[in-house]
Amino acid sequence: MRNFLNFEQPIAELEGKIEELRHLGDDGEVNIADEIARLQTKADKLLRQAYSKLTPWQKVQVARHPQRPHFADYVAGLVTDYVPLAGDRAYADDKAIQGGIGRFNGRSVMVIGHEKGGDTQGRVKHNFGMARPEGYRKAMRLMDMADRFRLPVVTLVDTPGAYPGVGAEERGQAEAIARSIEKCLGLTVPIVSVVIGEGGSGGAIALAAADRVLMLEHSVYSVISPEGCASILWRSAENAQTAAEALRLTAADLAKLGVVDRVVGEPMGGAHRVPKEMIDALGAAVERELATLSELDVATLRRQRREKFLAMGRDAQI
Repeated sequence: MRNFLNFEQPIAELEGKIEELRHLGDDGEVNIADEIARLQTKADKLLRQAYSKLTPWQKVQVARHPQRPHFADYVAGLVTDYVPLAGDRAYADDKAIQGGIGRFNGRSVMVIGHEKGGDTQGRVKHNFGMARPEGYRKAMRLMDMADRFRLPVVTLVDTPGAYPGVGAEERGQAEAIARSIEKCLGLTVPIVSVVIGEGGSGGAIALAAADRVLMLEHSVYSVISPEGCASILWRSAENAQTAAEALRLTAADLAKLGVVDRVVGEPMGGAHRVPKEMIDALGAAVERELATLSELDVATLRRQRREKFLAMGRDAQI
């Protein structure tokens, strides 16, 4: 069953009526095909209208939609012969960050990313995609392996932020994030990162200091969540919508700022409506980037990566 967001309620009502009519039609008592077609046309029109003018706060809601494809869905749809790798070889295996080796369009790659979980049990298991230090240290271990065996790295970012618990801080959360960013920037192999949902603060940047940073159309990427920003500025999370407007966290805003290199379009109604279409589109986008980057020698690759981040924001069009 599809979950509808608050601003999608008129669409939800129409699709509910369509579903009821289809059940009636299955009984063969009345021919209601014309009525279903009329309602479907109206629902499609409302969907297009709603998604053509999403506010930043609505974009945040779409980015957080529980039925958006997650890391595991993209791996299952795009990577064959996938072998998951676990543990940081120092403390534990953090389920919030997943990774492993596989084949992407016939190319051997290392894929790493945040996993939020698809249901309540999964979200608890994966800590809602909020990684602890051991998660970032696992990511660094896998990046080292990719460097050693000359494997391109693909990272999928989807996290509200790094886990802020006392234990995580005691084990060096800030150091682990900083080292992970440093590791990304120092790789001698291509690295492509995609923000597939939420890109929250340093927890996201730790996997997104890449040669190419892509964002899905309705994903968000920000130094802090709207709720966190509102709590600091207005002492209340109730101003989250106002904060979202000010943070410039949408894909379109960040492309103008030069923070991301490319925006990958989503199916009408968001990635959660047609997951297979979104997975295929992301695969095509990543393949184009890897094909271009694979032609560069190591010195050029690292120089361009360095220049990219040094220039970030310098020529921004706000």
